[in-house]
Amino acid sequence: MPHSSNLIIISGPSGSGKDAVINSLIERGLPIESVITTVTRPKRESESEGNPYYFIDEPTFKELIDKDELAEWAQVDNGKYYGVTKTELARVKALKDKIGVWKIEWKGVQTVKKTMTDVLAILIEPPDIATLIQRSETRGQQTEQEIQDRISYSQEFLKHRDLYDYSVVNEEGKLEQTVHKVVEIIKKEGYATM
Repeated sequence: MPHSSNLIIISGPSGSGKDAVINSLIERGLPIESVITTVTRPKRESESEGNPYYFIDEPTFKELIDKDELAEWAQVDNGKYYGVTKTELARVKALKDKIGVWKIEWKGVQTVKKTMTDVLAILIEPPDIATLIQRSETRGQQTEQEIQDRISYSQEFLKHRDLYDYSVVNEEGKLEQTVHKVVEIIKKEGYATM
């Protein structure tokens, strides 16, 4: 049965492969529009404003919270704030010929599912913690403490599978199979894929 919302949440712990899945969906030509998250973390060299995030400082983010201008937000494992403005969400929801892909972590899913019951939530998870550790270590430029913090948060993340409508394991070296499973879920749930 088709959803009244054009939004799909794709979520997973760091190292799960959620970004690779989203990028593959776009490469396959699905009519995807990303919901752009606003963050307080520093911009990386490969990033620009709006790609993949809107970057603001912490006081400005807290002002958005105080003014109730965020659809959801959370302070995540690195102590930084991540959230989606109501304006951004309205922009994507207005694009009826697109599937709005919203990448948020489990705390955000928990918040969204309370107020927007018709949003499909798909969890992308690693096959096991050992694979997650390996993927985290290959990211480079992280301290041992940062890796350990990320792993701890990921373990906590995976305790909340019940928040999701579907869970797809992203096996090492099998991204195409993972993407195929996600496409099948999207079709099954009545979202237009072409």
